[in-house]
Amino acid sequence: MALAAERLRAAGMRVTAPRMAVLMAVSGSGGHLDADTLRERARRITGRLSLQATYNVLRALTDAGLVRSTQIAGHPARYEAERHDNHHHFVCRACGFLRDVECTVGAAPCIEPRLPEEYDVQEAAVTFWGLCPGCRAAASAS
Repeated sequence: MALAAERLRAAGMRVTAPRMAVLMAVSGSGGHLDADTLRERARRITGRLSLQATYNVLRALTDAGLVRSTQIAGHPARYEAERHDNHHHFVCRACGFLRDVECTVGAAPCIEPRLPEEYDVQEAAVTFWGLCPGCRAAASAS
């Protein structure tokens, strides 16, 4: 709890039990969990936490740069601790498994868009779609 409180203060945020609990749930998850799963984990710490409060905390933590929200079409938003590394994601089309993919080329934002120079590109979000090893093996077997 002390580390979570310290991280909140360093980000200029007020320290509250829901914020500490959700931040601890995200930090301890290894990443890519949806809000409902994070709520259940945070409730083990706080005892009570509504889904709406969880979303409010996740938005505040994301805005403060402590949590990264990944929006994948057809899937609920997923959350992970922000590492400021501009990584990308692979999504399995069959089971929805999501995993990190390191930056594909060079330093962030890892790709160079063709835009007039007055645009300031700060981040790129690349999603790779395919089959995870388990789903690929199952597809080959059938």
